[in-house]
Amino acid sequence: MKSNRIIVIGAGAGGMLAAGRAAEAGADVLLLEKSAAPGNKILISGKTRCNVSNSKELEEFIPMFGANGRFLYNAFSRFFREDLLALLRRYGVETKTERGGRIFPQSDNAADVVNALMKYITKNGVQIQTGVKATEIITVDGQITGVKTEMQVYPAKAVIIAAGGASYPATGSSGDGYRLAAALNHTIIPLRPALVPLVVEEIELAKSMQGVTLKNVRLTAYQCASQEIDVSTAPLKDCGRGIPGKSPKPPLIESRMGDMMMTHFGIGGPITLLMSLSVAEALEKGPVSVAIDLKPALSFKELGERLQRDFDTYSKRSFRNILKELLPQKLIEPFVKMSHIEPHKFGNQINAAEKEGLLMLLKSLRFNIKSTLPLSSAMVTAGGVSLKEIDPRTMGSKLIKGLYFCGEVMDIDAETGGYNLQAAFSTGYVAGESAASFVNEIV
Repeated sequence: MKSNRIIVIGAGAGGMLAAGRAAEAGADVLLLEKSAAPGNKILISGKTRCNVSNSKELEEFIPMFGANGRFLYNAFSRFFREDLLALLRRYGVETKTERGGRIFPQSDNAADVVNALMKYITKNGVQIQTGVKATEIITVDGQITGVKTEMQVYPAKAVIIAAGGASYPATGSSGDGYRLAAALNHTIIPLRPALVPLVVEEIELAKSMQGVTLKNVRLTAYQCASQEIDVSTAPLKDCGRGIPGKSPKPPLIESRMGDMMMTHFGIGGPITLLMSLSVAEALEKGPVSVAIDLKPALSFKELGERLQRDFDTYSKRSFRNILKELLPQKLIEPFVKMSHIEPHKFGNQINAAEKEGLLMLLKSLRFNIKSTLPLSSAMVTAGGVSLKEIDPRTMGSKLIKGLYFCGEVMDIDAETGGYNLQAAFSTGYVAGESAASFVNEIV
């Protein structure tokens, strides 16, 4: 072993970037990956297309990480989107920008990103060993001396923990990084699932709607039981984590407009995933419920007038058939049951109270949230190594000399859109460069 050996634990986005940059900066780098191949989580990201970054400018990018976003200012100033895209281009990957600023490989193939990173680390002389699990980071007098695996001990002057989170354990992200950091007295902020579907109390109702995709609806979460929701407080604009503007006033948690999906256990789809971390955190404080506005383009008054016109126009049509003008087919029977309106009742027989009840269902379809799906089902892990114990200028530990962190193992997470991968790449770059600087100084 050379005297400037760095060991990187985890060959994901952050780990490969860290290893490549450290080797590029003159260090002797060994990259350990417990899975059979590197980049497993990259391969499934963006539905196998790999959403590498986002076109938002820095001042809009940072808020996507919530209160901890400011920790990333230095990393993003050192290595940001254009630097990443230039690196990928250098190794044969052209990119394109799609709706919402999402940036993907031109080929729509995540494997091209993994191949580019492999070319980067190989060109710079990184040694990579797969199927090797790190079990302990060895220190003497507060300094790194090596890494113990299930088979042997590897000497090292510095270690970069890039072992990912605890979501998608099949890809290798099973929480090893947290255990390694905790064993060195680092504080682990409790882990929570982010970007995950939600389980509802009204399971039979959810099952009756299973498979329905709801487009252009508004989903709003509240810190209260569903029967306590005050519809007069329903927001007209998106609000919550990562959304510019005033913070929502309790009991409002978050509100977003977009697409979602009904599942056999509750709700999923894009806007549900984006709100899931706020919901998970709120569940720790008390009851949480959601309201779905199926007709957000219309006010209560406008929708009431629309319903009355439909009842008048289709006066001799049954209530069940009138609903066909308003709802997807699979929602009709559940709405018939919830409205308590006789399905064969003619439009001209529906009274004012029944119309008001239907109006409320359309504008505020409610569910009580029981839980999120487990962490293993989440796209991202919230929580992790406390940022108070990491130097944002170097990604270095404030407790152990020669120990560095990057990516999801830290208490950093954002919504979907390429933000999490960019953070992994950027923190990996800084960790690799800083670790190289450290070991080269002590040679």
